[in-house]
Amino acid sequence: MAKPMTRRQKRVSELLRREICYLLKTKIKDPRLGFVTVTGVEVSFDLKDAYVYVSALEGAERKEEILEGLNSASGFLRRQIAEALRLKFIPRLKFLWDDSLERGQRIEKILRKLAEERNERGDSESP
Repeated sequence: MAKPMTRRQKRVSELLRREICYLLKTKIKDPRLGFVTVTGVEVSFDLKDAYVYVSALEGAERKEEILEGLNSASGFLRRQIAEALRLKFIPRLKFLWDDSLERGQRIEKILRKLAEERNERGDSESP
């Protein structure tokens, strides 16, 4: 079981999320990163590593390309974060794919299919 985040970790995570979103929108010109969304950031207990969860409209088919683009931009992003935020340490950025959107869509599709089958059978009872 993972330890709960401290208030400091939560604050730094939110600051990093906001700043990375801003930088991706305004400063990064890499075409691989056109529709990337930062879904969350978690920092390690010592605040030296930040795990940045991302997803994209294109979905998992461009996952590797997107993560490669983000990793190549991580040095630039760290420098920009260092200028914008007053932190003792600027965490190393580790980009991870967040597949929760795809999982949610699959679940919704299954539920919709079950509801259609129930309607076809004429079942009116809820599960």
